[in-house]
Amino acid sequence: MLNELEREAQRLGKETWRPMLRYVAELHGRSIHPPRLPFSRPWEEIGPGYCYSPAFGHWDLVHQVLDTLPAEPEHARAQILNDLENQQEDGLVPGSIWMRDERPRFSTTVSHPPVWVVAVNDYCEQVGNDDLLRTVFEPLVRQIGWFEEHRKAEAEGYFYTDIVNHSWESGIDEGVRFDDVPTGRYACVDATSHVFQMYDVAADWARRLGEPSTAFAARAGALRVFIEEQLFDEETGFFHDVWAVENPSARRLAIEGIFPMVVGAASEEQAERVIEENLLNPERFFAPHPVTSVGLSDPRFTLRMWRGPTWNSMTMWAARGCIAYDRPDAAHRLAEAALDAVASVFDRTGTVWEFYHPHGEDPTTLQRKPQTPYNAPCRDYLGHNPLMALARIWEATA
Repeated sequence: MLNELEREAQRLGKETWRPMLRYVAELHGRSIHPPRLPFSRPWEEIGPGYCYSPAFGHWDLVHQVLDTLPAEPEHARAQILNDLENQQEDGLVPGSIWMRDERPRFSTTVSHPPVWVVAVNDYCEQVGNDDLLRTVFEPLVRQIGWFEEHRKAEAEGYFYTDIVNHSWESGIDEGVRFDDVPTGRYACVDATSHVFQMYDVAADWARRLGEPSTAFAARAGALRVFIEEQLFDEETGFFHDVWAVENPSARRLAIEGIFPMVVGAASEEQAERVIEENLLNPERFFAPHPVTSVGLSDPRFTLRMWRGPTWNSMTMWAARGCIAYDRPDAAHRLAEAALDAVASVFDRTGTVWEFYHPHGEDPTTLQRKPQTPYNAPCRDYLGHNPLMALARIWEATA
């Protein structure tokens, strides 16, 4: 049981949201399992309604950690350590761990977006000390080494395996960015942003721990220049993969383009254009339930998984990015519209869904993966529903 989280849900946000938030808090509690290999601590699955349940990891884990902070900091800390204690010797943090069978099954060649560093920073701020950094700094350095060895792009930047073999390491399964483009080790906007963030955080943690930080800071600086100068398109006012910036036919309004802003690698002017021309634009990402996974005006927009529907995790990242660039008003609008829409669907269906219809319609009308037995959004799904975190953002930016 996560008693403090459930108590927080009783008072957080609008009154109309609270039945949904209470359900989310209870769902977190129902998703916790006792320690078993490979976890030495209680572990939280992605959600009991996930079609491959029970499973742990990927960036779903980070969304769940951010959702349970600050009400349950020790639970959040345990999940971070559960993730990192399964890091391989070569530095890879397994993308997912499937727990359905007696013997856990790992994704041992595919990683996941390394955004766990955000959860660590939030945890340290919440508890008021940096003690956790002494445990997690070395795993971060090792993971940076793995990305350098295995995900370095041909020229500059980094890639996820989406562009190499469509194994969807980015977490954006079947994303429109990879339709009709050549495969290869080309810089992806999300991977490059996430590695920038690792270097930027490593420099900060090293300074806080009294360790050498110059090399980390220098690499973060070089990646910032590359992102600002090579991954931003003046025509769209948005960030794109390196192969798409100069090729309009390959350029997609995919929500992953927010990540330079989310991680702090965008210039002030670029971030303002991302917010005003894209995130708050009802012809692009600001649907009645924002933010869409593909811009509404993009010809590839469709009501299928990551090719159009709304994922609340991306709305949370977008809102955090707005706050980082001194636009709390934009964060407030995004969070409020998303939570209003989720609460409305909850009133009709009694559950939270893996992803949502951008116009607030029935989630079961959306496609997931037509080529599989699972062609509808999963019910009772926490991994991409940091709804408590979104409600806190709404309150903090009021």
